[in-house]
Amino acid sequence: GSERAGGGAAEVRGGSAGKHAGKRRETRRSEPRQAMLSVAVPVLRAARRVYRAKPSLRMTLQAAVPQGSTRRCHLSAGSRNRLRWDLSPDDIRRRTEELIQRVKRVYDSVGALDMDRVSYENTLRALADAKVTYTVERHVLDFPQYVSACRELRAASTEADKRLSDFDVEMSMREDVFQRLVVLQEKQLCDPKPEAKRLMEKVIKLGRRQGLHLSREIQQEIKSTSKLISELSIDFNKNLNEENSYLLFTEEELGGLAESYMRGLEKADDGRYKVSLEYPQYYPLMKRCFIPETRRKMEAAFQSRCKEENTSILERLISLRAKMAELLGFRTHADYVLEMNMARNTRNVSRFLDAFHEKLKLVGEQERCYILELKRRECGERGYEFDGQIHAWDLPYYMNRVEQVKFSVDKDKLIEYFPLEVVTEGLLGIYQDLLGLTFQPVPKPHAWHPDVRLFSARDAASGEEIGQFYLDLHPRCVPVSSCVLFRLWILKPSPPTLQRNNVYY
Repeated sequence: GSERAGGGAAEVRGGSAGKHAGKRRETRRSEPRQAMLSVAVPVLRAARRVYRAKPSLRMTLQAAVPQGSTRRCHLSAGSRNRLRWDLSPDDIRRRTEELIQRVKRVYDSVGALDMDRVSYENTLRALADAKVTYTVERHVLDFPQYVSACRELRAASTEADKRLSDFDVEMSMREDVFQRLVVLQEKQLCDPKPEAKRLMEKVIKLGRRQGLHLSREIQQEIKSTSKLISELSIDFNKNLNEENSYLLFTEEELGGLAESYMRGLEKADDGRYKVSLEYPQYYPLMKRCFIPETRRKMEAAFQSRCKEENTSILERLISLRAKMAELLGFRTHADYVLEMNMARNTRNVSRFLDAFHEKLKLVGEQERCYILELKRRECGERGYEFDGQIHAWDLPYYMNRVEQVKFSVDKDKLIEYFPLEVVTEGLLGIYQDLLGLTFQPVPKPHAWHPDVRLFSARDAASGEEIGQFYLDLHPRCVPVSSCVLFRLWILKPSPPTLQRNNVYY
């Protein structure tokens, strides 16, 4: 994810409610339980050991923060935590413009400095503080597009995202600001702390990656291309987020699926079941349905989501990214992206993958033969034609069959022993033990839905609050219905290079 959308408290959603949000409680609880199981099963043995060694973990999770300390927490955070979940579409539009103007004034001030007056405080520090303000306040504006059940609010949030993304490009292309940062680095006037030095190096490198060392003509071309890429990317994701199509299947066509899964499906007027393309309905079907044609239809529909709208967007994005890479002197878009990563370039990635392939080729062929034999045997038992191929719609199903046949793992049976609260408590307990933290539920948190829980993360030794996180585990009629992670807020505004307190989702 991007910096503005990356980092956050873990959220596990169990499914989409489609057009009907009023699901029975039993259905809503069963779906996230299955979603969390894939994460929880490998570590529940460790959780049992943790509980035996530290029984107080369970008490920590179940006990709410004492009323006095909760009040102090809210009061101390209130002046610096401005997360709002009750904004109207007009509020979002207004606050978007106010944020843009406030941050732009800082950039204008830095860009107007005389070269001989640049200093750490009036240049790098001023920009860093503005960046913190901008990043955290932006989340209040562009986050509702992912979780709000109100279509108008999601639309306003998406438009704010586009407006702020354009502003991102404008500020990243400020040649006047870039020149003053270069002068600051050359004069070695920067704060001696290593965090400040690293920040200086990074912002200058990012400036060069925006072409600020190139001619004005090329800079303008890069700016217009960047804005178009940003706008198209947002439209691409919006189309996927708003997609709500489904397929209709008879009960016979859904053979092999658990009763809990079937209870969570809506029925059409003709009695057939509606299966959406959301992860919590798509993945269980692909792993457990033994009807090949059902899996094939589901896979084809899933891989064709928003095909009409997004194919043209993707084609334009490929062309624009290649153009941007060429303008900046890179061979490919992949080389441009990898420059900031440990791999550095596509040659290193290719060498690594080729070497990896050679080492795994023999094992891979053995596993392929094993899966083909499973398929041949099952086709014979069920009366299907065996074609000797492993198709895309076969792989999830037969990987699950390998677990059942070779390792005697039946996840449908395991689910019965791992209700949502037990799995959640076990996972959080492990992290408390590993990281030296305590997670305390905050009663009656201000959130976007009553089911959302808020936890205070505190240092186990000192009791100091080092952050908070929201946990939203239940499917609703919202765009995001899979596992996502967002960093929402940095609580302490200074110093910008030593942030500790964060709010996550």
